[in-house]
Amino acid sequence: MNLLLLRHNEIASNGTVTLNDYRAEHILKVLKMTQGQTLTIGQMNGLIGTGVIQDVSHASVTLGGLRLDQSPPPQLPVELILALPRPRMLQRSLQTIATMGVKRLHLIHTQRVEKSFWQTPLLQPASINEQLILGLEQAKATQMPEVIEHKKWPDFAQNVLPKLSHQHKIIAHPGNYSDAYALPKTSTHNVLAVGPEGGFTSQEVEDFIRAGFDPVQLGQRILRVETAVPVLLAKLF
Repeated sequence: MNLLLLRHNEIASNGTVTLNDYRAEHILKVLKMTQGQTLTIGQMNGLIGTGVIQDVSHASVTLGGLRLDQSPPPQLPVELILALPRPRMLQRSLQTIATMGVKRLHLIHTQRVEKSFWQTPLLQPASINEQLILGLEQAKATQMPEVIEHKKWPDFAQNVLPKLSHQHKIIAHPGNYSDAYALPKTSTHNVLAVGPEGGFTSQEVEDFIRAGFDPVQLGQRILRVETAVPVLLAKLF
């Protein structure tokens, strides 16, 4: 945890925050901080700054002297379309997406996504937020990505895909395509699509291309989703 992320409405009227969850445990047991010490804090979707430990007990920490006066690192100018991965891979992918600064995530169903994946409790809003927050705390950032679920491919392909009017639209897919390339720094509206472990079907790729997506590839090696996403984001931005 490189930043202690405060949730909405946690700051009391007297300007203090009392924590008694995993954050307090981290401060006490991992950072081993004591009264009077200062740590980096941020408010969800807000500014970052510092707070001073005013009081500690065996399971809680009270912060005061809060100063939230710095802007967080900017998000990447990108929306990510991601075929729903396996549950455990989803957890890691959510953390990476938040850490790297993706603005919006579309989780979609494709032919090679197992329907059972949509039944995982890890898709509950609280579970998704937990992973995103872990990613933000790692990155010293505060901006929560928006997560949208599309459980039916036909609905997504017919009603959402054609309406994505972005400056650059890219689909990553193995094949005889150009290598992934860096986007212009002036680009502000971009969308990137990444398929499931088995890849998109040829028909799904055609649907993306018909919607104006430019196919790119990362070479001969087939990467796991959790690896492909950060590699692509690093290459593009």
